[in-house]
Amino acid sequence: MDETLSLVLFSGTDDKLTAAAVLAVGGAAMGRTVNVFLQYWALEAFRADRIRKDHGAAPEAGPEGVSALARATERGKSQHWADLLEQAKLVGEVTVHACALSMDLFEITKDDLDPMVDDVEGVAAFMADATGPIVFI
Repeated sequence: MDETLSLVLFSGTDDKLTAAAVLAVGGAAMGRTVNVFLQYWALEAFRADRIRKDHGAAPEAGPEGVSALARATERGKSQHWADLLEQAKLVGEVTVHACALSMDLFEITKDDLDPMVDDVEGVAAFMADATGPIVFI
């Protein structure tokens, strides 16, 4: 069985990006190769000038979920998803790929993205490396 974990990130909300980052940290800590593919709104969240902005929570979180997330942050029980992803990259083999099609759609270049993003690639290239489980968030 291939030990690679492939995460396809579509959502750009802080709660879903945090969930993805936690999975990346867990996979890296267990010695798994982790490939992260950024599409659409997740790619937008990785823009250098936006990565630390508030990206909100998914609609399904509702007001209670938003309040719970805010309380966790106030109590220091929550780390920013970008910090978690950086930790994952320090712990193991984690690569972050920007979707070439999404980059064209939003008319951005690699220079517009946070340095955490390793490269730009198309769907076919990502899928060729996605030999293990694929998680879509």
